Amino acid sequence: MNPMIQGIITIIVGVGGCVGYFYFANMVLDRVIFPAKGPNAGRNINRANAVRPWLFLFPAMFALGLYLVYPVFGSFIRSLYNRAGTEFVGFGNYASLFGDEGFRTAFLNNFLWILVVPAMATFLGLLVAQLTDRLSWGNIAKSLIFMPMAISFVGASLIWRFVYANDPDIGIINAIRVYFGADALDPLQVPFWNNFFLMVILIWIQTGFAMVILSAALRGIPEETVEAAIIDGANPFQIFFKIKVPQIMGTIVVVWTTITILVLKVFDIVYTMTGGNFNTEILPSYMMDFMFRDDGRATAVAFVIMIVVLPVMIWNIRQARKEMR
Repeated sequence: MNPMIQGIITIIVGVGGCVGYFYFANMVLDRVIFPAKGPNAGRNINRANAVRPWLFLFPAMFALGLYLVYPVFGSFIRSLYNRAGTEFVGFGNYASLFGDEGFRTAFLNNFLWILVVPAMATFLGLLVAQLTDRLSWGNIAKSLIFMPMAISFVGASLIWRFVYANDPDIGIINAIRVYFGADALDPLQVPFWNNFFLMVILIWIQTGFAMVILSAALRGIPEETVEAAIIDGANPFQIFFKIKVPQIMGTIVVVWTTITILVLKVFDIVYTMTGGNFNTEILPSYMMDFMFRDDGRATAVAFVIMIVVLPVMIWNIRQARKEMR
């Protein structure tokens, strides 16, 4: 069957199934479970109205349970078995992970990514948002800075491979080194610092995201507060750091936590640039090493990543709720 026809049939069946579910569920609720007749009609109507929102939520809750909650528990149970899934080993996979030097290196590298990338991307985004608002061609500058957001992580990595190329005729870093009389080298093989060269790629991509969000937040600051600070004799730095930044601190935290969650899931950049070699391994790429040869350890790494991401997500949700209040 033609894929387009299959897609159309799937949409029709899906939409038709949802509409049929809502129709018959409400009909059963109003006519069978809580009929709006007899001496308890008013009470039944109130009960039906209290239950009705759950009828609309049920499909979404069922889908989340099927495609999110169930895989989480299934992955945790799978992580308690050996590589073939035939022998229960308890927390043996987790013990072997924390005893593996490669895992500790990946965990440390992930920690460095969490420290550097969100902070630098948020800071540069805030700086660019403030500076471009003062330029007549600021919108053009914002468009250029935001443009990397339209590039995939793999595409961005391929672009930066030319920047880090060994050939001084291609790589910018080696061109500068050769110009000043130093020998060419491969930046991606320099211990410890090669991690930061990889971080630059994600910072380059995410600065545009931070800039757009923070620029909107800066424009939402009441002009009266800025004018009052100017009248009191505040200089531009004091206005920015003591007047503007505190008023958008909630937005800054949301941007920072959003980028942090992205950093914890990043995989494409490391896999494309180094494949995790030269001590650039991170948790997702480390998990990939066991994906097709040791399901138990791979799912254990996946669960560790989820546990690391969970506090950041909870913090992000709490901050969002504070902003709504």
